[in-house]
Amino acid sequence: MKKVLIVEDDKDFLWILRQSFDNQGLSIIYAMDGQEGLAMAQKERPDLIIVDILLPKMDGISMAREIKAKGINAKIIFLTEFKDSEHISDALDAVSDADYIVKTDLRIDDIVTRVKDRLGIA
Repeated sequence: MKKVLIVEDDKDFLWILRQSFDNQGLSIIYAMDGQEGLAMAQKERPDLIIVDILLPKMDGISMAREIKAKGINAKIIFLTEFKDSEHISDALDAVSDADYIVKTDLRIDDIVTRVKDRLGIA
C-alpha cells in the first residue's frame, strides 16, 4: 500500500483531502505544519507528499528542500493558493520533479487523480 503524507494547516481542507483519499488503496498520514511534516517524512518515509507552501513553523518549500537534502525520495506535490510565477518557480527550483497545483484551479477529485497518476496506481 502506497503511503501519502499530507501537510496542510487548513483543518477543513485537510479533512476534505483525507476523506477524498478514503477507499483509494492509500495509507494517509498528515501533519499541520512544516516542522511536523518534515519529522513525519523522516519517520514514515512516504511515497508521496502533498504540501501547502504557506505553513506555520516552516514553509512548504523549505520543508521540501530539507526532505530532499535528507535523502527522502518521496514524490512531492505542492498544493497552494499561490498562482504567481515567483512561488511556482521557487517551488520547482526546490524540487525539480515536483508537481504544482493551485487549489482553486482543480476539484478535489482531480487532486486524487493526480496523486494516483504520480504513484502509478489506477
